Amino acid sequence: MDSKLTLNIDKELAKKAKTYARSRGRSLSNLVENYFKMITSKDRLKNEDFPPIVKSLLGAIRAPEDLDYKSDLSEQLTKKYLND
Repeated sequence: MDSKLTLNIDKELAKKAKTYARSRGRSLSNLVENYFKMITSKDRLKNEDFPPIVKSLLGAIRAPEDLDYKSDLSEQLTKKYLND
């Protein structure tokens, strides 16, 4: 059963997100729903599910204590997918 959800986001971002979804033949609702499914899935990979080569790389890079990776990632993804 579907449920209506209201989100408040920047107008220009919403416009770009709709264009992105349309260019992939999907609706914005579908993209958001699939994203929520992905982040809430109980089947997400755990460290023990990684191949040995990936496990050997875990912890190989030390990031600064004050690194805001979510903000940096968001900025880079915006540049990659939404900038004209």
